[in-house]
Amino acid sequence: MQSSHSPFIVLYRWKLQAGAEDTFVAAWSRLTELLKARGSLGSRLHRGPDGIWYGYAQWSSAQARQAAFAEDLDPAAAALMRSAIAESFPEISLQVVADYLDALSISPVDEI
Repeated sequence: MQSSHSPFIVLYRWKLQAGAEDTFVAAWSRLTELLKARGSLGSRLHRGPDGIWYGYAQWSSAQARQAAFAEDLDPAAAALMRSAIAESFPEISLQVVADYLDALSISPVDEI
């Protein structure tokens, strides 16, 4: 069910350079951990059958997301992530209408 205070959700989409998938996942994971320390509620990274990678990030508010990105995170990880991307698509902000998603327990990938 939707709570009275809905989180702020952002969907990211990319096509990656061939062979750069592991680098991208490691860099995404590093940046996600840093963002969690700055208030992110976490994220998920998916690879679609269409060759597009999808990232889903959740925040308590748009303001919390903006504050987390106000300072540099890890310039090396950000550069690695950018170098792995062949094409980026516009971010999409999503409004929660109904929420029945349970938390997953998946081991994180190795850090870069």
